[in-house]
Amino acid sequence: MSEDKAIWPPVDPIQAGLKGRCPRCGEGRLFSGFLTVGKRCMNCGLDYSYADAGDGPAVFVILIIGFIVVGLALWLEVTFAPPLWLHFLLWIPLAIMLCLTALRLIKGVLLTLQYRNKAAEGRLDRPQ
Repeated sequence: MSEDKAIWPPVDPIQAGLKGRCPRCGEGRLFSGFLTVGKRCMNCGLDYSYADAGDGPAVFVILIIGFIVVGLALWLEVTFAPPLWLHFLLWIPLAIMLCLTALRLIKGVLLTLQYRNKAAEGRLDRPQ
């Protein structure tokens, strides 16, 4: 990632990431698809080639959503002892919905924090 030459007002990386906005200007779109990072910001021209969240978002989603869904499933089982089919009917759709929602939000936050903290600068200089 090259040094930014233009002066941009500070952007809150958490807020920009949750909204899926450019980490430099806070206006352009970060994603071109549901989880696909765009090539560049259409507003300020920031090149998104630095963006590589790796498996970080998936790990956070597994830990956070897993804790919520398993905790609720255990509470329901101990409190009401419903049949197994009801567990499947409740927890599988809930887990899928929460995971897909959280994955985009967490990926956006990690990418904007990566830009803010200049985490990709050393990676671009190393030989592959």
